[in-house]
Amino acid sequence: MKTLIRLLKDKSGATAIEYGLLASMISIGLIVGLGSFSDSLLGIFQTITNTITGAGPL
Repeated sequence: MKTLIRLLKDKSGATAIEYGLLASMISIGLIVGLGSFSDSLLGIFQTITNTITGAGPL
């Protein structure tokens, strides 16, 4: 029982856990954000391709 209480009071590993949680939240945000950005970018490139293709030969 004393070991469990001592383990719960130990704060030395708290910062490592907090940094790990922070890094995971940033990673999730980047994955979601870049997914949306890539869809938008693909749409822009598709519009450019359609415009160039529809212009016909010069």
